[in-house]
Amino acid sequence: MLEEYRKQLWEIDEELTRLFVRRMDVAGEIAEYKHAHGIPVLNASVEREKLRHITESVPEEYEEYAASLYSLIFELSRSRQNRLIGGGSEIAEEIEKAIAETPPLFPQKASVACQGVEGAYSQIACDRLFARPGVLYFDSFEAVFSAIEKGLCQYGVIPLENSTAGSVNMVYDLMMKHDFRIVRSVRLKVDHSLLAKPGTELGAVREIYSHEQAISQCAGFLRSLPGVKVIRCENTAMAAKLVAESDRHDVAALSSRACIDLYGLKSLADAVQDQGNNYTRFICISRKPEIYPGADRTSLMMVLPHKPGSLYKALSRFYALGINLNKLESRPMPQRNFEFMFYFDLDTSVYSPSFIQLMSDLGDVCEEFRYLGSYSEVV
Repeated sequence: MLEEYRKQLWEIDEELTRLFVRRMDVAGEIAEYKHAHGIPVLNASVEREKLRHITESVPEEYEEYAASLYSLIFELSRSRQNRLIGGGSEIAEEIEKAIAETPPLFPQKASVACQGVEGAYSQIACDRLFARPGVLYFDSFEAVFSAIEKGLCQYGVIPLENSTAGSVNMVYDLMMKHDFRIVRSVRLKVDHSLLAKPGTELGAVREIYSHEQAISQCAGFLRSLPGVKVIRCENTAMAAKLVAESDRHDVAALSSRACIDLYGLKSLADAVQDQGNNYTRFICISRKPEIYPGADRTSLMMVLPHKPGSLYKALSRFYALGINLNKLESRPMPQRNFEFMFYFDLDTSVYSPSFIQLMSDLGDVCEEFRYLGSYSEVV
């Protein structure tokens, strides 16, 4: 009996496949007509009416399945129409231009903006990216973005996410405000040490300074120190500098071991983060797009309509073109109640025809769309 059911399904699938090909062919003919008469590919009202008719034509128990199936078919149809008539976009043109104009090698030296002071993890990440960077330090992440926009520095290095503490939400919020492009990323192993002035003993420590991400990553260790006050500051290296400049011997900082020699401190405890496999991902940003050979990751930001199925429609484009999604992050948008910006990391070669097609298609499914850059990651 099971074999008979399977035989029936095969016959149905063959018919469905034949009809799908026929439908896509007709969609192609419609695309040529629209192109010749200056009609846009997307007609949202027609799609809504068609979807309503389809769901009313099937038994109630199949309505949601039919809606999901045909929403995907509409997305595939639009994608094919754009491809046939060369429905490019300004972003696709920007990408192709950047590929043609970017030098074949990532620069060895450059002026680079980092938040904090010498010894900060951003500076350590900078040294991983550039052989001879000229580092300029700024007090805040926003100042780093502004330095890039104003042309004060060629590049900026910013922490984006940590394997233990998660995303740096402040950075995602700033990404919505500033104009930049990601040109490379680096994944840095992060080990926090408890640093203090020579002569300080662990049992005498009453205050510990550090950045909120480091504090979160070392929460278990901090709980083991009863009666110790934890104070947040802008940067782990700034915390070490603050301790070094203090005349107290009851304060310490969670910071990198690089700060020991820089600020004349000693380590009271090494590698105190809760998880040994503790990595932070940093992005390298520039004012203009640069796409170096081997770029296989792309970052995007989108604002989607506040209605059911909006995210599904965007994700269906990735699925239809065989593009893998590495990361999806959402952040509430200021001044817009219950609306969110979505951040995507895509795992795809920048040279793939499917990728260029995606860049041409996404404008149909979102209210706002920002291309943040295509790049490779240093590990």
